[in-house]
Amino acid sequence: MIARNELLEWANVYGNWYGVPYQPVKQALDRGQDVILKVDIQGAATIKKILPQAVFVFLVPPSMEELATRLKQRHTESPFDLALRMKTAGEEIKQLPLFDYAVVNKQGEIDLAVSDIEAIITAEKRRITPREIAL
Repeated sequence: MIARNELLEWANVYGNWYGVPYQPVKQALDRGQDVILKVDIQGAATIKKILPQAVFVFLVPPSMEELATRLKQRHTESPFDLALRMKTAGEEIKQLPLFDYAVVNKQGEIDLAVSDIEAIITAEKRRITPREIAL
């Protein structure tokens, strides 16, 4: 898909390739539908260059300490990988100005984070001058 230029953005993250297919995003936007993409900082920066009028929401943990606790509880990273994830998270937080909104994702309160994101979508739809988003 990369070679055929079929991805809106792509990246190798922690040894795994991730990407957003271009065509489904374009089709949804052409139909006037909202599109929600879950991407990392690198992906958000790439998409912001392509669609600067898009709305960018940064999902953040309440604290770096809580993030470390969550990652440790998963038992999915080696100590080296956990340290790398935490270092990367610290660098990613510095990119907050790239985003329009920040939503805190508190442990056990996913419904609140979802509600906050729904409120952002609602507010954006009520803008006096709406954002025109098209690929």
